[in-house]
Parts: sequence; C-alpha cells; structure tokens
Amino acid sequence: MASRYDSSLQSQNPISQAQNSVEKLHYAVSQAMSHPNEQMIEQAQNRLAHTEQAVRQAGNSLNGQAVELAEEMLAEEKSRLASLSSRQQGEQTK
Repeated sequence: MASRYDSSLQSQNPISQAQNSVEKLHYAVSQAMSHPNEQMIEQAQNRLAHTEQAVRQAGNSLNGQAVELAEEMLAEEKSRLASLSSRQQGEQTK
C-alpha cells in the first residue's frame, strides 16, 4: 500500500507532472506525424497547450535542472508540431 501512496505523491509533484506531460506531447506529435490529418494535429496542439501550462507550473520548483530539461523537450516538440502544421497547411493550398 505504501508504494501506491508514494506514486500518488510523485504524481502530485509539478516536475513529474511536467515530465509526464512532455512525454504525452511527444506521443501526440508522433501520432500526428504518422497520421497527419486535421484531428490528430488539433489533438497535438491541445496537448501542447496543456504541456506548456504544466512546464510553467514546474518552473516554480527548486529543481532547476529538471525544469530546464522539460523546457528543452517542450521546445523540441513545439518545433516538430510547427513543422507538421506548416506541411499540412502547404498540402491544403495545393
């Protein structure tokens, strides 16, 4: 029972939440890249907004290195999503 309690505490940690959110964003962007349609891109953009909020909240943490890593990962996923969105828009104008 203690392990459940420990994992519950960890899930409440803003840094853990930010890292989990970045992982979910990575998955959403990867799915959108594999299946580039409007719905998948919109889902990834929604996940991006959620992840940005989680990383901002983690920014108040004392663990600067973990926050910096989450910010770097977020920036990478934003770049991937932006390239996908611009590619999708280019295909729609053809």
